[in-house]
Amino acid sequence: MQVTVEKLSPVLLEVAVQIPADRVKSEVEKAYVALQRTARVKGFRPGKAPRHVLAHLFGGRIHADVAQRLVDTTLNQALADQKVQPLSEPSIAPTELKPDDAFRYKARFEVRPDIEEVKWEGFEVKRPSTAPSDDMVDAEITRLRREHSALQAPDPERPAQKGDTVTITFSLEVDGREREPKDQEIETELGSGQVFKEIEDALIGMSPSEKKDVLMTFPERHQNAELRGKEATFHIALKDVKERVFPEIDDEFAKDCGQESIEKLRESLRESIEKDLKQKATNVVAEQLVIELCKANPIPVPPSLVEQQAQMTERELLQTARRQGQQMQPNAEFRAHVRADAEMKVRAGLLMAEIAKAKEVKVTDADIEKAFEELAEQTGKNVAKVKAEYRDPKKREMLVGMVLEDKILDLVEAAAKVTEETKA
Repeated sequence: MQVTVEKLSPVLLEVAVQIPADRVKSEVEKAYVALQRTARVKGFRPGKAPRHVLAHLFGGRIHADVAQRLVDTTLNQALADQKVQPLSEPSIAPTELKPDDAFRYKARFEVRPDIEEVKWEGFEVKRPSTAPSDDMVDAEITRLRREHSALQAPDPERPAQKGDTVTITFSLEVDGREREPKDQEIETELGSGQVFKEIEDALIGMSPSEKKDVLMTFPERHQNAELRGKEATFHIALKDVKERVFPEIDDEFAKDCGQESIEKLRESLRESIEKDLKQKATNVVAEQLVIELCKANPIPVPPSLVEQQAQMTERELLQTARRQGQQMQPNAEFRAHVRADAEMKVRAGLLMAEIAKAKEVKVTDADIEKAFEELAEQTGKNVAKVKAEYRDPKKREMLVGMVLEDKILDLVEAAAKVTEETKA
């Protein structure tokens, strides 16, 4: 078997394989012998059809099957002999198989680019401040007060105002006809943007039992295609008004939140915010290091890996949007952004793999144990359950890759100039 390798681009190879005529002839003969035992040909008993008849009836299929079998049984060996590691499925271009001639085929596939040296030291990045401000703590206090608030009817009764939660019934009239269902009932907080602004504005100042007609035009990008750009009338009736009553900021409130006093609550919130800020700062530094690494090493990347990464990223973004109740319509701009991000991730992955090889960075059992503990803390699961989830070889391989990436980024960060930002 003769094998030659041609580099068509930094990430595309073509392997040409030639299989000698004697092997081709032997494989064709085996195929005819096997066919002769099973072929049913009109005018001949099973297994008795002459070779020339079989060749006339099935020759094309036999040659195609033998050609495919020769490719299947020789390509991996040819790649191993040439120490070639494909990153994509090969594209095969066979020649016509002739029983008495050598058989030739070519296989094209993507490979890792040759990387002579990776520049990864001396990057300049900024780490955001991890010191919680008083405003951040106050914002968390406000959030907790809302969680522990209650809705009640104003006493004395008054018209609706911003911040109130109101219950309304409404019917929608479009093109002179009311649409089904009629008299729908919803609850909304005024000022939250849960309903159209025109309806919110009309509700402010209304009293229970009062009715109004609200004229408006549906947005051109409304989720219901039938209503886009349509003029409509909402017939609304206000059923009731409730105001939100917030707890006082005192020790009793702190106890409801699981702390002994308001001072302890603020201290606990500050610690929680600081932990969150540190994680965000770590992520920001990592993102900057990846950008700098890719800028310093503009290596070519295999298109198929970029496509796979882009598809995975788009799928994850759409799933996240659906979980949050959002509708996301991928357009050309969205896909261009996703593809650019995917290209950077693939380039960074190739570069970090090269750094790991050069610096002999490996993932140890202790690294994996630490990763299990961190995942358990993040997800609220026990370590044993997390370990069970990662028994799947593919999931474990992904985890090992993530841990290795973190170790490489730690190495790059240690060699970088990191400036700590301070709050103004």
